[in-house]
Amino acid sequence: QVQLVESGGGLVQSGGSLRLSCVVSGFNLRYSAIGWFRQAPGKEREAVACVSSIAGGPYYEDSVQGRFTFSKDSAKNIAYLQMNSLNGDDTAVYYCAAPAAGTVVAHCHNERAYSYWGQGTQVTVSS
Repeated sequence: QVQLVESGGGLVQSGGSLRLSCVVSGFNLRYSAIGWFRQAPGKEREAVACVSSIAGGPYYEDSVQGRFTFSKDSAKNIAYLQMNSLNGDDTAVYYCAAPAAGTVVAHCHNERAYSYWGQGTQVTVSS
C-alpha cells in the first residue's frame, strides 16, 4: 500500500523559511516522478516543484523559482521542499504526490500523472 505523509508546515513570517518533508512508503522513489503541489483558498491546485521519471532537472513554478528547492533522498524514500523567502502568496496546503508504479511521467507538473496523494500540510505566511 502506497502512503505519502507530509510534514514541516506551519506559521512563518514573511521572508522566513520552511522545509517540507514527504515520507513515502510502499513505493520506490529512486526512479520515480514525485511532485509537490499546493492549493490556496479559492484557487485551483497547482504544481510547485517536481521531477519527472526521465532525465532532466526539477521543474519549478515561475513564482517559486530561485526560492524553493526540490530534493529527494532515495535511500530514505523521502522528498523535500526547501522554501525560502516566503511571502503571503505561498500560503496554501501543500501536497506531495506520486504516480502509479512503473508510470513514465514526462511532464511532472501535470497532476493527472499522479495516483497517490498525501494528506497535505498547511503553510501560512504572515506579513
